[in-house]
Amino acid sequence: MRIALDAMGGDFGPRVTVPGAVAASEQIDGEVLLVGNPEAILASASRDLPSNVRIVPASDIIEMGEEPATAVRRKRDSSLVVAANLVRSSEADAFVSAGNTGAAAAAAHLFWKCIPGVSRPAIATIIPSRRERFVLLDSGAMPDATVRNLLEFAVMGAAYAEAVLGIRSPSIALLNIGEEPGKGNNLTKEAYKVFCANLPNFIGNIEGKSLFDGNADVVVCDAFVGNVLLKTAEGLGAFVMEMFRESVPKNPILRLPLLLLRKGLEDMKRKMDYAEIGGAPLLGVNGICFICHGHSDERAIRNALLNAHRGYAGHLTDLIAKRAAALGGEASA
Repeated sequence: MRIALDAMGGDFGPRVTVPGAVAASEQIDGEVLLVGNPEAILASASRDLPSNVRIVPASDIIEMGEEPATAVRRKRDSSLVVAANLVRSSEADAFVSAGNTGAAAAAAHLFWKCIPGVSRPAIATIIPSRRERFVLLDSGAMPDATVRNLLEFAVMGAAYAEAVLGIRSPSIALLNIGEEPGKGNNLTKEAYKVFCANLPNFIGNIEGKSLFDGNADVVVCDAFVGNVLLKTAEGLGAFVMEMFRESVPKNPILRLPLLLLRKGLEDMKRKMDYAEIGGAPLLGVNGICFICHGHSDERAIRNALLNAHRGYAGHLTDLIAKRAAALGGEASA
C-alpha cells in the first residue's frame, strides 16, 4: 500500500512529519509518500530517507486559519490537496494530514465522494474509558444530522472498531440526556426506534456521565454535540492534571509518598494522550483518511500512519460499503 502524508501540515510541518514517517516506515508494508517542498523535507531528515519513503513535490501550503473549501479550490498545488488527489488518481491508498482539519475533510469529500449507501462522512474520535476506549462519532464533520445519518454513523463506527481497533461485535449506544427510550429531542427519539430495528448490537441510550464507564464501544451523536463533548473532555482532563500539579507539596519529603502513584499517573497520562492514537479517521468517504491534531508530534504522526495502514489492511472502506448497502433505503427516516 501507499500512504500519502501531507508533510507540510500541522503546527510543526516537516520537523515532525518527516521523522514520524521514517519511524512508521519500519512497520509499514508499502510506501509513505511525503508530499510537500522537497528542500524542506530533506532538511528535516536526520539521515537518508528509507527506501520505502519518497517525496512527491508540492509548492503550496494551506494555512490553519484559511477557509477550508476556498483553500482547497484555489490552492491546487498545496501539499494537502496534492496528497488527497493521489488517492483519487489511485497513486496512493490512504491520506494523512495534521493540517487544516476542514480542508482535509473537504478535500477527501470533494475528490473521493462518499461510499455508496453513505450520505455524509463523519469524524470518529477515540476516547479513553475504564474498560479501554470507545469510538465517538460524529465529532466534527456534520453538526446538523438526520436519523439516517446517525444510523450510518453507527454502522461506520462499528466497522472502524472492528477493522482498526480489533473489537469483535462492538456494542453501540446513542448519546442522550437519559437512558429511557422516550428521552431526548425528536431526533434522538426517532433514532432510538430506527437503531432498535436495524442494529443487533444496539444497547440503548447512554448519558454523558456514563460515557467513561466503558459499557459501549461506539457512541453516536451529531457533530454539534460530539464536538462540544470532545472539547469539554479535553479541557476537563487538562484542568484536573493542572489542579493535581498545583496541589503537590513543594517539600521533597512530603512528595515522597506520591512516588507510589507514579506508575498509575503515567498510565493515566498515556491513555489520555492523543498522540497514542495519532489521528481521527474521516469515515464514509471512498478512501482511507486520517486527520491529526494540529499540534501533533512525531509520535502522533507515526501512529496515525500505522492506523491508516491498519485501516487499509483491514479493508475498512469495503467493510463500511458492505454494511451501508445492507441498510438499504427503508431506514431513511
